Amino acid sequence: MKFQPDTMPGVNAITRHDSGRVWVGAQPFEHSLLVPWRGEVQRWTPASFEELSALHFSELLALRPELVIFGSGARLRFVRPALLRPLIDARIGIETMDTAAACRTYNVLVHEGRLVLAALLQAGPERAPGSL
Repeated sequence: MKFQPDTMPGVNAITRHDSGRVWVGAQPFEHSLLVPWRGEVQRWTPASFEELSALHFSELLALRPELVIFGSGARLRFVRPALLRPLIDARIGIETMDTAAACRTYNVLVHEGRLVLAALLQAGPERAPGSL
């Protein structure tokens, strides 16, 4: 029996992730990013959970997803609903999970043919307050 990866031409797939990087195809990224089901992977400006604003979520509207998978970093953290208002008003679903789970969920949905967008905060190890 021959095993081959199930690929869909033109579709972005997250192929690997670790504590500081996410790979889309063969390309590693070491910053927060937006991974649309098709098209160019883009840098996402918030570098940390604390920097998130409603403007960051309103930027996602331009990519026209039906669903956003938000990766909150190394651990699951929920944003205030007011920050999600642009997506809620546009009737775009959003699910929050840690970045590792978001990567896995994104891949399942994109291979189902869903118009999904992964909005991933860099999943680097979180530091305790006052540490370097």
